[in-house]
Amino acid sequence: MQVVHPICCGLDVHQARLTACLRHVNDAGQVTTAWREFGTLYSELLALSDWLVAQHCPVVAMESTGVYWKPIYHVLVGVVEVLVGNAREMRPRPGHKTDPADARWIAELLAHGLIRPSFVPPPETRALRDLTRTRVGLVQTRTPAKHRVQKVWEASNSKLGSVVSDVFGQSGRQRLKALMEGERDAQQ
Repeated sequence: MQVVHPICCGLDVHQARLTACLRHVNDAGQVTTAWREFGTLYSELLALSDWLVAQHCPVVAMESTGVYWKPIYHVLVGVVEVLVGNAREMRPRPGHKTDPADARWIAELLAHGLIRPSFVPPPETRALRDLTRTRVGLVQTRTPAKHRVQKVWEASNSKLGSVVSDVFGQSGRQRLKALMEGERDAQQ
C-alpha cells in the first residue's frame, strides 16, 4: 500500500492518559515505531506537542471518543495537522486489544491515508454550539423545576396556584417573594 504520511502519529485517547505511537518510514522503506504515554493534563499535553515537534511529526490522528479528544485537539491543532476520525470506522482488527496496539493501528491507518477526518467546526462555531446546547439543557430543566416548586407549595398547604393563574407570572412571583420574606397576611 502507498504510504501517504512517512512520519505520523496515532493517539489512543482515554480520560486520564493517552498512548502515542510514532510511525516513521526511512528512505530505505524501513518502518520504525516508538510509543510514549502522556497524561491529559495541560502541561502533559504540551509535553506531547513538544515531543511531536522534536520528532518532526507533521500529522497525528485519534478517534473521536466522547469529549476526551477535545483538549488534545485544542493543544495540537496549531502545531501539527490533527485528524479526528470516527471510532466506528477506525475499529482495529480482532485480537488482543491494548493501548499500544490501538495507537499503532491508528498510525497505520493514518500512514496509508485511510482515515476519513470528521468535521471539526471552527472555534467560533464550536463556542456557539456549546452555548446553544447549554441553553437548550437549561430550558428543558425549567419546567420540571417549576413543577417541583409548585409541589412544595401545595404540600405546605399554600394554595398559590388557586389564587393566581400563573404562579411564575409577575403577580405570582411577587406573592412568592413576599411569602419567602415571611409575609403571612393573605390580604397583603
